[in-house]
Order: sequence, then C-alpha cells, then structure tokens
Amino acid sequence: MPLGTIDRTPPPFFRQGYSALTKLIFFTALAVFLMVADTRFTLVQPMRAAIAAALAPVQRALLVPIDIVLGGNDYLQGLSRALATEDATRKKLVEQAEAALSSERLAHENRQLRGLLDLKPALSVKSVAAEVMYEAADPFSRKLYIDRGMAQGLVLGAPVITEGGVIGQVTRVYPLTSEVTLLTDRDAAIPVLNTRTQLRAAAFGGVAQGSALELRFVPDKTDVQVGDVMHTSGVDGIYPPGLPVAKVTLVERQSDGGFKRVELAPLTAVDRVRHVLVLEPLKHQMPPPPVAETVPAAVKGKAVAKKKEPAP
Repeated sequence: MPLGTIDRTPPPFFRQGYSALTKLIFFTALAVFLMVADTRFTLVQPMRAAIAAALAPVQRALLVPIDIVLGGNDYLQGLSRALATEDATRKKLVEQAEAALSSERLAHENRQLRGLLDLKPALSVKSVAAEVMYEAADPFSRKLYIDRGMAQGLVLGAPVITEGGVIGQVTRVYPLTSEVTLLTDRDAAIPVLNTRTQLRAAAFGGVAQGSALELRFVPDKTDVQVGDVMHTSGVDGIYPPGLPVAKVTLVERQSDGGFKRVELAPLTAVDRVRHVLVLEPLKHQMPPPPVAETVPAAVKGKAVAKKKEPAP
C-alpha cells in the first residue's frame, strides 16, 4: 500500500476548535455590545417585539391548563357565593336607588353651573379592559404582563387601574401584550394629593419592604398623619385626577435632618389582581396648543412706520 494514500489527519476525538478562553472573551464582548446597543440605540427593541409577538400564542397555550383549573375552582365556589350574596345585593340595590337619584340631580346641577360659568366639560377618559397573564420573574422589579398591546391601541405611559385604585402604568408595549410596572417598583413614581390637606407630593416605590411606597423629602412641619388617603393629582398629564392610590401607614421624624419618613400602603393588593383597566394618558386627550397668528412682514413694517411718525 503506497504511503501517500494513508490518512494522517487526527481522529475526531482529538480535533479541537477555538480554546475555551477565546470563546469566553468572544461571547463576553458580544454580550457587552448587545447591552450597550440596546441601551444607547434600542437596536434590540424590534427583535424583542418580534419575539414577544411570536411567543404570545405559545404563552396563551401554556396558560390554558391553569385557566381551566382556576376557572373550575372558581365555578364551584361561585355557586355557593352567588346564593349567599344575592340577598345582600338586593338590599344594596334599594339603597343605591336613592343614591342614583341624588347623583343624577347633582350631575344636572353641575352641568348647569358649568354652563353658567362657561367652563369646559371634563375630559372623558378612554379605557381598555385587560387580563393579567403572569408576573415578571425578575426578583428585583415588580412588573406584570397583560394580554393587550398595540393592536388594541395601548400606548406607553398608560395608567393601569382596578376597582380599588391605581396599580401602575404601561412601560413597554408589544403587538399583542404589554408590560406594566407596578407602583411598588423601585423605578416607579406617581404624583399624589392628600385629600385631607390638599397637599401635593410624589410617591416613590422601591421601599425595603417591597410592597410599600414612600413620600420623599417631606418637610418636618408638613401636616401628614397616619390614615391619610392619597389620590392622583393629575398635574403630570398622565394619570386622571382623583384616582385612589395609597394610604399613609407610617410617619416618623428623622433626627438627622428636617424631613419626615412617610410610608404608604397601596389600596389594591396587586398579588390577587386578575383583571385591570388601562386608561388613555391625559396628554393624548388634551387639545393642541393654540397657534399664534402670523402677521405679514409688510403689515408689521407699516405699523412700525405709523408709530414713528411725529405728532402734528
């Protein structure tokens, strides 16, 4: 057998590619590049939106067994609760009938007063109902994902509420889903109004307990008491005014400065929320600012010339 025909290449077991250190350096540099590109230029946002749109049917399919189990349990328990609450509901209907008549009378008086004072009618807030799909797995943030997105008209910054009050706002919008950042997240903030003293402030999330808010830089002489209820002030152009937010649970005077430590508890327990209402931000409903009337240059020149003419 000729020597030139012998295969002198090593077997596959002994073949080696790039070293482990080279692979580590390459993938580390690639990860750093993608993070910087996503932060600076949002290059990964279209890819993230496409992946979220592609995975939305899979997520819904995986949630079907959970919905079946929860729905069956709720159905069995709901039969007994429905019978027990029917009588209570009938009694409340009688009580609410009188309140409805009073509210209609007050609404009619309100419209008359606004007409007399020539005031603009209040803005009508548009809303979209949504269902909570799941909570984000990140232990350092408080976020939820809902089953409504750009296809249903959701926009960034839209307030998210329940029957108990505000729970957060939309921070990312995908074609079929959206990400909601809760008020207790460390990056969340909301302008509030103390309904007792009419004092405006800002509530921030990220308190050590993880399920509370705080009012920062509150002067020591500010009138804040435990039990005060905070509502949205509406000065940010995002949240409609008058929505309940939280209640004051702790007021402590700090010895190292002239400020108080004020902690708040949200009025809605977000851990048990399944259905929410997404509102349209107020800035999308505000009328455009008036455009200044443009005066031709020739007219301005004539007006200046008339002012310069000496008096006879």
